[in-house]
Amino acid sequence: MTTPKPAFFSASVKRGADWLRGMGAESDVVVSSRVRLARNIAGYPFLSRASRLQRGEILDLCRERLLTCGISQQMLWVDVHQAPQLDRTLMLERHLISKEHAKGIVPGAAKGDQPMDPGTPIPAGGEARGVAISLPDESVSVMVNEEDHLRLQVLLSGFELSAAYQRINQVDDLIEGRCDKPGGSGRMLEYAFSPRFGYLTCCPTNVGTGIRVSVMLHLPALKLSGELDKMRRATRDMNLAVRGYYGEGSEAAGEFYQISNQTTLGKPEAALLREFEHDIIPQVINYERQARRALLEKRRRLVEDKVFRALGLLRHARLLSPEEAITLLSDVRLGVVTGLVKGVNEQDVNQLILLTQPAHLQRVLGQEMDQNTRREARADLVREKLAS
Repeated sequence: MTTPKPAFFSASVKRGADWLRGMGAESDVVVSSRVRLARNIAGYPFLSRASRLQRGEILDLCRERLLTCGISQQMLWVDVHQAPQLDRTLMLERHLISKEHAKGIVPGAAKGDQPMDPGTPIPAGGEARGVAISLPDESVSVMVNEEDHLRLQVLLSGFELSAAYQRINQVDDLIEGRCDKPGGSGRMLEYAFSPRFGYLTCCPTNVGTGIRVSVMLHLPALKLSGELDKMRRATRDMNLAVRGYYGEGSEAAGEFYQISNQTTLGKPEAALLREFEHDIIPQVINYERQARRALLEKRRRLVEDKVFRALGLLRHARLLSPEEAITLLSDVRLGVVTGLVKGVNEQDVNQLILLTQPAHLQRVLGQEMDQNTRREARADLVREKLAS
């Protein structure tokens, strides 16, 4: 078992992230599938009521268990509270940690007990948070001291909810010590559990199974045809959440949306998964594909103009903001998956969406840059990657 230093990010950034590799079922519409579990350790208060000393103890317990229980042959541990701002932003862009985890905000904690400025070294007993990441695929990440003591996540490319669910169940069992794994060791963790309510979590909407199932969808045709609002209203009526590219609290970027369940109490995990896999998401996939076909049949010139105008801008622009880059790359992706654009593949576009984000761009080029310099460098990178 080895635990590389965060410098790992410098070497791994250029290859992108496995969940963006453009593979897996229905990958023309479904970018990625994620299953997340919220867990807390028995005997400790929720983070909103825990002292800094207790949060430090929770971090130590979880670090030891996560690095020794056999989740993956190689696990990377990052003390998020001590990581540089660039590394925290990088992990956020890779969807390995949440915005709240990157900032170190403890939900519900007293104002005077909030973390210090990001990047400041934390003294013993101070604010403590971390993340364990499976290598080399980064499909598993476990945040410690986010909203709950543990947030387990499995993230896979394409429409692969069943595979993600099976994997996260294995990880969950290993952490709690409910299954044996050769080479596994360390102190087992006992989860806070009620026979009546199920797993106990900081937020009432997560009580029960503690599961959050979500998929990231690319829905440019629904937006272009004016049908997106109907889809959003329908999902809200089914008590689902529709969020932006970075999940909760984020706005949609480039017509990428995350759909997830809102509550977990009273609904078995298998039933929730079945509902997502066989009813909800297949309908959204079908709506998007129908919209694409209708646009190509009735408004083909409009779609072609949008796609090739975006491709032309990306191939010739000298300045690009991250927002402009993801919007234009979204349009090009529509052209790729509908067969309009030749010589550019889906994986390349997916990875460019990630590599043009601020932290990744700076890692790729090996230097920290101000905003204006990043706009120049981003345009240079995209022109190089999409050269005709």
